[in-house]
Amino acid sequence: MDHKIRKGLLLTVLAFLVITCKPSDKKSAQASPSPALPENFADQADRVLKGYLDLEIFSGVVLVAAQGRPVYHKAFGIADRENDRPVETSALFDIGSMNKTFTSIVVRQLASEGKLNLSDPLSRYVSGFTDPRAADITLTHLLEHRSGFGDYHNEGYFELPEPERRLNAIVERAKSEMLMFTPGTDESYSNLGYVILGAVIEKASGASYFDNVRERIVEPLGLKDTYLDDFKGLETRMAKGYYYSPLGQLEVSAPTQDVPNPDGGFLSTASDILEFYRSYYYDDLLLSADTREEDPFFEFLREIPDGKATGAAGGFEGFNSVLLQVISDDFSIVVLANMDEPVAERIGSDILALYRGETPKKPQLPAVQNVRIHYEKHGIEYVRDNFETLTVNFHPTDPHELILNVLGYAYLYGAQDTDKALELFKLNTELFPEVANCWDSYGEALKMQGDLSGAQEAYGHALELDPEMESAQKALNTINN
Repeated sequence: MDHKIRKGLLLTVLAFLVITCKPSDKKSAQASPSPALPENFADQADRVLKGYLDLEIFSGVVLVAAQGRPVYHKAFGIADRENDRPVETSALFDIGSMNKTFTSIVVRQLASEGKLNLSDPLSRYVSGFTDPRAADITLTHLLEHRSGFGDYHNEGYFELPEPERRLNAIVERAKSEMLMFTPGTDESYSNLGYVILGAVIEKASGASYFDNVRERIVEPLGLKDTYLDDFKGLETRMAKGYYYSPLGQLEVSAPTQDVPNPDGGFLSTASDILEFYRSYYYDDLLLSADTREEDPFFEFLREIPDGKATGAAGGFEGFNSVLLQVISDDFSIVVLANMDEPVAERIGSDILALYRGETPKKPQLPAVQNVRIHYEKHGIEYVRDNFETLTVNFHPTDPHELILNVLGYAYLYGAQDTDKALELFKLNTELFPEVANCWDSYGEALKMQGDLSGAQEAYGHALELDPEMESAQKALNTINN
């Protein structure tokens, strides 16, 4: 079942060309005054949120600010359903991949201090990698997701004891990993690459990753509600994460599904996230003017048209966070949710639409839930004919073949309904015929049903598309022997 079901953290960062933000009261970049908010903005925002609340897919905090001053700051839903504890505006949420912004800032600070160079080879700080191509990885490759490393949340990861899920243990295991591509030749979002950057920070600075973030970012900015690695005593402030299983059961994740690392897992509030990103975008407290001048990201920001936005996001099962910043106007939207992605991004985009005088899209159920409900009500032909409209509410960076794959496995192993699983997997091969994993999953269901010749054919097709697919190779060997 390699790569069939998304497991554990899916910590993601998005860039949105949709809004604009402005400096804090510290030394700031140029920014135009924020345009007046639309009439009855708060009432309109309330109506947007009601649509998500009525579908029972949102719980969390929404903060909207102009020039750093909140114009809308409300909490919705339940932080702890077992104890009926409501969400408060001061609630702490797992911010997911927003950690990566903290990590990149520390790396660039160390570069400005001469303690490292972004063009340095990774091997100067972390050595011992099995793949000889790792010798060509630079720190810039790691920062820009061009190293060839992928994820580290592999099957069995969450069964590891806690010490084996911390920075140094993850890096040690990574040394035996084979790269997905030659460094610098491609791009693939990499949680592992940012964990390795944490090890680089420790080597270059002589201090722990968490101490670096605390002393270089949290304390200078006065982020009193941002917690990095010690969450003791915070239980009554932390939001628990909730998500719907593929078959529609509401499930709870731990307040933090994984231990915090340089790629994700800090706890923070909407107010602290607002303060952090406004400082990052506008003043020189975190990054000097010279550093910002040389950073391609800030060159990108300088070229964003007035009224457009950038942002950052993070999420995994049960938590979802987003910051949207209209750079030219210094207008900010922060959404922290203790329900599944991409609800925070959707709400953020809807509020941005209100700010721009546009009509937000009607809220919809998450794609997997929407497909399941209509499949059970109308059948497989309806799903085939309406797949695109049924799946608009899906994380924009995730491949859409995951939707039927996840649902198919839920029927295959959760409901033990091979017939429904086969229908969904077969449709996936029709919708995405060039994706090897779709044929691999279809072969698995055929094999479980006892159709060995059909399974052989499906696995064979998977290997035609991806000759290195281990799961298909092993399955064929088992059938043939």
